[in-house]
Amino acid sequence: MGIRLAQRARRVQPFYVMELAKTAARMAAAQGPAGRPMIYLNIGEPDFTAPPRVQVAAEQAIRDGRSQYTQATGLPALREAISGWYARRFGLSIDPGRIVVTAGASAALQLACLALVEAGDEVLMPDPSYPCNRQFVQAAEGKAVLIPSGPEDRFQLSADHVEQAWGPATRGVLLASPSNPTGTSIARHELERIARFVRERGGVTLVDEIYLGLSHEDAFGHSALGLPDGLGDEVISVNSFSKYFNMTGWRLGWLVLPPALVPAVERLAQNLFICASTIAQHAALACFHPESLALYEARRAEFKARRDWFIPALDRLGLDVPVRPDGAFYAWVDVRRWCERWNIPLRTDNPEAGGSWALALALMERCQIATTPGRDFGEAEPWRYLRLSTANSMAQLQEAMARLEAAS
Repeated sequence: MGIRLAQRARRVQPFYVMELAKTAARMAAAQGPAGRPMIYLNIGEPDFTAPPRVQVAAEQAIRDGRSQYTQATGLPALREAISGWYARRFGLSIDPGRIVVTAGASAALQLACLALVEAGDEVLMPDPSYPCNRQFVQAAEGKAVLIPSGPEDRFQLSADHVEQAWGPATRGVLLASPSNPTGTSIARHELERIARFVRERGGVTLVDEIYLGLSHEDAFGHSALGLPDGLGDEVISVNSFSKYFNMTGWRLGWLVLPPALVPAVERLAQNLFICASTIAQHAALACFHPESLALYEARRAEFKARRDWFIPALDRLGLDVPVRPDGAFYAWVDVRRWCERWNIPLRTDNPEAGGSWALALALMERCQIATTPGRDFGEAEPWRYLRLSTANSMAQLQEAMARLEAAS
């Protein structure tokens, strides 16, 4: 007799990119040390590690035995430090009491969804979007409603989208700015229109800002927490130490909440997580030392330099990037011309036999380059797009481009 799975487990969709990652690893192993090494443009993780001061702070915390549980909301000193970062970087005054430190942005999203989403509630989000975000909604017994959002909308929701899709069961919106997989952000005036409409409907505006520190354009490098007329005080912002702060495996993030929500989220955190990693929290205090911040800004400039070189190079080869990414380290590439060039059908009954999925396999086989097809990120033309990551050295990006040019 087999074990009966809960419906919520059955509803969770597979993370298809992991299957391609396994294929890339097998191909790389088969090549052996004498073969051409695989270049991984599929990884959404900075190639930089935590700065020296952060590493030293972790070691010191371990030596000093500072590993006991913290408050469920996080170390008070870390909440103060995060508040200070908002003041210095964005000119925002965020009460540390609104900040809840979490076990990564994933825990932050889970806590927010469990606190706000009832069974049957609908949450609007763009298609394409990061797949795990819709799984958090589903885990809370809600329904993620994906709204096709194309290049004309920067692959983001617009206020018109939200107004047209809003229905009796709609609870709110879940946005990401900058976005994974597109690296694009929502224009400030559009974000304000969305938040204002959602407030009028008594809904919730939840914004994933984990790539906000890696914004490259002044027009988009703003936090939803700074929206006018009190809108920013009502937004729920998710952030993380993973991307800008280069601490992916440390599993540390945070929420900024309206004050009335903090007690409920604290109760959930106490029961589900107890607290985020104490060692990681003590280490993260060193992220805000001037020396660490200077290093982070130098790394951000490096990410921008990679983007500025890589995107035009892709366009020259016919790997079209319809919207120039303004943040993060991704390129959302339209592959129709390359599929035609390599005689790959765009759409088939089997999604793994055509379009971006088949092209991703071909790129691994012919060029030893691993990429991420659009299948994970939504249902609106996933066959049309590949996600490429520039979270890699410039030398690796240049080698990848040389291989693509040779294969074109």
